[in-house]
Order: sequence, then structure tokens, then C-alpha cells
Amino acid sequence: MSQEIKWAVNTLPKTEDANLPIMSISEVQKARAFHQSFPQYTETPLAQLTGMADYLGVKSVFIKDESYRFGLNAFKVLGGSYSIARYIAKETGKDVSALHYEALTSQALRDEFGQATFFTATDGNHGRGVAWAAQKLGQKAVVHMPKGSTQTRLKHIQDLGADVDILDLNYDDCVRQAAKEADATPHGVMVQDTAWDGYEEIPAWIMEGYGTMAMEAGEQLAAHGITRPTHIFVQAGVGSLAGAVVGYFSNLYKNAPPKFIVVEAAAAACLYKGAAAGDGNPRIVGGDLDTIMAGLACGEPNTISWDILKNHVTAFVAAEDCITAKGMRMLGAPLKGDPQVISGESGAVPFGTLATIMKSDACQELRDQLGLNADSNVLVFSTEGDTDPDRYKNIVWYGKDK
Repeated sequence: MSQEIKWAVNTLPKTEDANLPIMSISEVQKARAFHQSFPQYTETPLAQLTGMADYLGVKSVFIKDESYRFGLNAFKVLGGSYSIARYIAKETGKDVSALHYEALTSQALRDEFGQATFFTATDGNHGRGVAWAAQKLGQKAVVHMPKGSTQTRLKHIQDLGADVDILDLNYDDCVRQAAKEADATPHGVMVQDTAWDGYEEIPAWIMEGYGTMAMEAGEQLAAHGITRPTHIFVQAGVGSLAGAVVGYFSNLYKNAPPKFIVVEAAAAACLYKGAAAGDGNPRIVGGDLDTIMAGLACGEPNTISWDILKNHVTAFVAAEDCITAKGMRMLGAPLKGDPQVISGESGAVPFGTLATIMKSDACQELRDQLGLNADSNVLVFSTEGDTDPDRYKNIVWYGKDK
């Protein structure tokens, strides 16, 4: 194994796959239609890196660039907005398909629904997305951030009208604090992509919201003549995004699914540890979860996603911070002729991992196991841009990987 990445090929026992229908084509289409009703909606780009593909020794590399999403520089708003809409639809006895943007923001609906307070914990992007959606829909948001969060990320959320603070707790403890406060608040609602026993409906809606990004990517690949990618690289914190992407594409390419590689920050690699243990039970990583990949600093897996990932992922990877820093630099300073992708610390680790696997002798075994070669068409997700501009510059311009 490489010192920079560790991997576990998936040998986990399979389950009945009861959660895969959450990411069915029809459910994701509902979320996509909802997002399309927003005046701010446009598809985010799918960047084709032809020169990079040649350099890495694969047939093609495509990067789904979420730095353009709703002007918020990250994908997370897709889940937060859709889950809030689904909650309001349920509370008012409506189908979400009837609650397009204009209906949700109407005075009539506010009079009918009233005002809720949406609680969440975040390393930055999810809380910003929840705050943005709450502001657009005339609702309240309370956001708790873990220790180590930057003032830049806090201000992004504050500027959207949310009540936000940084607690002396790690991410998973912030989740518990937010859930406790939501329970104690009249019309308080927890909006978190972490699922646990008894809290599964809203996380499932969040995952379906993330499906909009996956559906766009599949359509964009087809427009490039790629009927099916051979490999998909996606990052994981609690695993909700990974479960959404893996679940959607497992449904889309049901007869011939791609190979899925899920990448985590080594300091918070709960999914990798679960895969390495091999018994099918989730693992929890505690402590400070010290990594520059703030959005992936989550030590307790989403139980819904874990079930999907166990059944469909090919390999789980734990990557050190230097891997995502390399990915940020390579995407930010592309080979001549390739488009530039501004990818933040939590966005670039899947690409950094792909580059490491293809160019490092220490990864020959994994490269062979995954069948990554000159015939491979690879889809990679970059989930955020420079959401913390100062940190991005420190890493990309000045080589400060911490």
C-alpha cells in the first residue's frame, strides 16, 4: 500500500439492498424537477480533461464541477433545499411536485405552513445550503459548526440570515447538539444528511436531492458519447453523497454498473475502516478528525448509505491530506487545452486519488484490481470550489497543506 492512500477492496457481505430504491430514477427525477423550478438553476459543467486523460493513461476523464451550483460554490444546497421542500409538502398534505419554487415562496404557503426552525450541523457547505434554502423560503435556520471551522465559512452562513456558531465539539457531537435543540424547539426540524436509527426520512430526501447532480452528469456524459463510465470516483464524509451517487448510477446502469471508488479523508475514514473490517458492521472514528478536508471530517456513517455502499462499491480509499492538495493543484493548473477546475479541499480528493493510483508504483496492485487502463472512461466528482478562498490560496499558491 501507498503511504498516501490505503484501500480496501469490497468483500463485505451483501444485504437485501432495501435502500437502493431511494435513489431510483423516478425519485431523483422529482428532485431534479424541483431544482429546475428555481430561477437560479443551471446545470453545472462537466469538464472533459483530454490532456490529463492522456497523461494518466486512461481513455477519458470527466470532472463534475459543482463550484457553479446556485452561486454557492458547492453541491450541498441540492440536498438541503429538497429535504426542506419535502418536509413542507408532508406537513401541508401536498405532493412535492406541486411545490415548485414559486409555490414554496408564496405568501399563501407561508400562511398555511407557518414558520419552522431548521437545525443542522455543518463543516460549512451543508449549513450554507440549508441557510440559503431557509432564507429563500422564509424560514429560520440554526447552524452549529465544529471546532476548527473557519470564520470565512461561518460568515458565509451568517450572511444568509442564519443563527450560526462554532462549538468546541467535533462534527458528530455538533450533530447531536443540533438534534437535541430541534427536539426542544416548537416546530423545530433537524435537517442532516447523517442517518441513524429513527432518523432516516429526511436524510433519504437529502440524498435524493443530491441525485440531481448525478442525473445531470449521466446526461452530460451521454452527450459526449459516453453511454456508461467504466469508473466513478466520489468522496465521502458520512457517506450520503457517496450513497446517492452510487445508488443513482447503480439504478441507471443496472445491467452493467461502473466500478465505484469511494474516497475519504484518512483522519475520518469510517467507511474504509468498516470495509477493512469486513464484517458488514459500520465503524466509528472519534476524536478531533484533524484534516484540511473540512467537509469530509465526519466519523459516523449514514446507515442508509452504508447499506447501499456495501452492496455496490468496488473499493474504499482513505487518503491523506497531501492527496487532495495534489488534486487541487492539478485541477487548478491543468495541462494545456484542458479546462481549469477550481476544486476545494473536500472537492479534489477523488481526482487526487485517481492521479495517485495511475501514477504511483505503490498503487499498481489497486490499479490492476480496478482495471484502470487505457480503455477506462472515468467520472470524478468535484463537490466544491474555493469555499474558503484563503485556505485555497494557501494550499495551491503557497504549498501550505495544513
